[in-house]
Amino acid sequence: MGIPRRKVLGGAVGAAWGIPVVAGRRRRTVFVAGDSTAATYATADVPRAGWGQALPVFLRPEVGVHNAALSGASSKSFVDLGRLDLILDAIRPGDTLVVSFGHNDEKAEDPARYTEPWTTFQDYLRLYLDGARRRRAHPVLVTPVERRRFTADGTPYLSHGEYPDAMRALAARTRTPLIDLTALSFALWGRLGPEGTKDHFLWLDPGESVNYPAGVADNTHFQAHGAIEVARLVARHGPTLPGRDLAAVRDPHIPDNVLVWPPTRPAESAAGLG
Repeated sequence: MGIPRRKVLGGAVGAAWGIPVVAGRRRRTVFVAGDSTAATYATADVPRAGWGQALPVFLRPEVGVHNAALSGASSKSFVDLGRLDLILDAIRPGDTLVVSFGHNDEKAEDPARYTEPWTTFQDYLRLYLDGARRRRAHPVLVTPVERRRFTADGTPYLSHGEYPDAMRALAARTRTPLIDLTALSFALWGRLGPEGTKDHFLWLDPGESVNYPAGVADNTHFQAHGAIEVARLVARHGPTLPGRDLAAVRDPHIPDNVLVWPPTRPAESAAGLG
């Protein structure tokens, strides 16, 4: 397929990344490899949040989450930037690697990120699956979350083309657990409708947020409430995720302020970026 096998980076990446340790023992960890829809955002971005940032809400404390999702990444660029290497150096037997791409793989005008659904997209995804399995970790594929897209009469429509189908086919062929977040989120947006989805996506009026003084109408990224609800979908429909907190999954009243925004975006300041 023309994709080189990348070397694994050495060093104590797990410690540098803050992999959680309790009573001298490293907790089982869920690693998230993905794009801006899953990424963890900083205090300067509040209330913008990614579903990977909200995933710990739905897992028990004995399971850690390392959210390596990187804004702007595709399955290809994440590998080319060495971010998969960092994960594979830190991951341990029994850990889980959640992989979700598609949004930026679709950008045909950008050769650094573009992949073709039935060839290079699947080829790059195989690097994540094979790398995790070589380390006796458990890969899970997650189809890309749907954007907020409605016709003039309020009917939702799909926006990811053949990428979700390509990921579904790869999951079936490689016997990899799949969370069909495309279908799950599309159904949720359809139930909520054009107006009801605005408090899930990053829609803010002018003056509503000091971080977005002019307001914002973003149909791809989430504010806290949306990130929590998308993470709930991932946890509810991901029975292979370790340590699911089913009481939290069933709780319809989780407040937005359970999320934590660090001072800087952690994936953008992680080791190996400069």
